[in-house]
Amino acid sequence: QVQLVESGGGLVQAGGSLRLSCAASGRTFNNYAVGWFRQNPGKEREFVAGKSWSAGITYYADSVKGRFTISRDSAKTTVYLQMSHLKPEDTAVYYCAAKLGDIRRNSLEYSYWGQGTQVTVSS
Repeated sequence: QVQLVESGGGLVQAGGSLRLSCAASGRTFNNYAVGWFRQNPGKEREFVAGKSWSAGITYYADSVKGRFTISRDSAKTTVYLQMSHLKPEDTAVYYCAAKLGDIRRNSLEYSYWGQGTQVTVSS
C-alpha cells in the first residue's frame, strides 16, 4: 500500500508560481510511476503530468507543457509539481497518483491517490 499526501496548493495571481508536493507514507516511490491530475466540479479528471523514473519517461499535457515540471527528491519519498506562469484555467483540485509500472495518462490505471489540494489562480 502507498498512502499519498498532497500539499502546496493555494491562491495565486495569474503569472505566479506554486509547487505542489506529494509525499509517500510508508514507502518510497521506487518502482512507481507518479501522475498529477486535476479536476473541476462536473468535469472529468484530467491528466497534467507524469513520470516513470525507472523508464525515464515524462509526459505533460499540452496545456501545461513548458510551464509545469515534475520532479522527485533524492530520497524518492516526495514528488513535486512545479507550476509556473499560472493561468486562471489552471484552477482545479490537483491530485497525485501512483501506479506500478509505466506512466499512463488514464486515471483509471492508477491504484493509489492522494486527497487532493486546491489550486486557485486569480486573474
